[in-house]
Amino acid sequence: MKNTIENRLLRLRKILSEKDLDTFMILVEENRRYLSGFTGEDTGFDESAGALFITSTRLILATDSRYELQVKQEAPDYELICYKKGLVNELSNILNTLKTKKLGFESKRLAHMQYNKITGQLLSDGLQVRLVETEDIVESLRIKKEEGEIKDIKKALSIAESAFRNFIANNIMPGITEKEAAWEMEKGMRETGADSISFPIIVASGPNSALPHAIPGNRKIKKGEPILFDWGARINGYCSDISRTVVIGKPDETFLKVYETVLNAQSMAIDAIRPGISSRAVDKIARDYIEKMGFKGKFGHGLGHGTGLAIHEYPGINPGKGTILDKNMVFTIEPGIYIPGWGGVRLENMVVVRENRAEVLNSLDCASWHLTPNT
Repeated sequence: MKNTIENRLLRLRKILSEKDLDTFMILVEENRRYLSGFTGEDTGFDESAGALFITSTRLILATDSRYELQVKQEAPDYELICYKKGLVNELSNILNTLKTKKLGFESKRLAHMQYNKITGQLLSDGLQVRLVETEDIVESLRIKKEEGEIKDIKKALSIAESAFRNFIANNIMPGITEKEAAWEMEKGMRETGADSISFPIIVASGPNSALPHAIPGNRKIKKGEPILFDWGARINGYCSDISRTVVIGKPDETFLKVYETVLNAQSMAIDAIRPGISSRAVDKIARDYIEKMGFKGKFGHGLGHGTGLAIHEYPGINPGKGTILDKNMVFTIEPGIYIPGWGGVRLENMVVVRENRAEVLNSLDCASWHLTPNT
């Protein structure tokens, strides 16, 4: 891990030099972990477990007493500064120590109120430091995964799939509520070795499955209707993300047509993935096919998203600006069709871009998991 972080810091420092930033302040939780190994979690948007300050020669991790021992254990290469009255009050001392003149900060994480407090404090302390807004510096490093990261993602995926197999074999039946099903899935992942779940599990049955991000409720699952699952496990900080849609008993003709369309759209998109293709082009392949099959307007979200230390990260696979895909990018491919009043079908696999193709990381085959005989 030490060599891995050193390599990441080398790449980051090259970018900082190119942007003429003498100090970079990192507050995004996933970026902080990526560059230091420190696993402290922010418990709210306005509450931070700490900040990294990186220069060409110095590494500082500033935090409070809750994380002092943890930092020493997890990020021994960083100088620890333990503040007592918050980061803003300690900031002038840190920047003075580093002789900072241009401080880069992550614009997506620093709230306007916090920015005003920082500038006010620096002015009060007589420091002439220019604050420079930056966007996605560390995220641009995280977009391509190292083999160790891919290994952790695969492990998280394996845990999630194992829990689903066990749930389908032993727990799914008519009468179980969506909430109960979600809990069985979460319990199964934790018992199989997950550090945590990647995000709140989605279990949506019948008409509820037409809501792409439905919240599991007290609705009882019935035979013959679509049941949409979206779940994932987290291991060593890395997330997995999967969707499957099943039916208890015999599906109706609508389900069979929708399912086949979604399955084909996913397969076509995955077959097109290779280094050099635009993520926008991959999205268009699946979207155009779904529309051609008569479901125009029924696929409203992006085709996929990057997954790693965060459940949603770059690259985005959607109709937007697009990213040129490259080797070792990891992302989901998750087409869906959603019909109000009836329900929906979504199938989600995780892939990694290899030399000339996409490697599907899932072992849980979409084609053979749409029916369950439980009664």
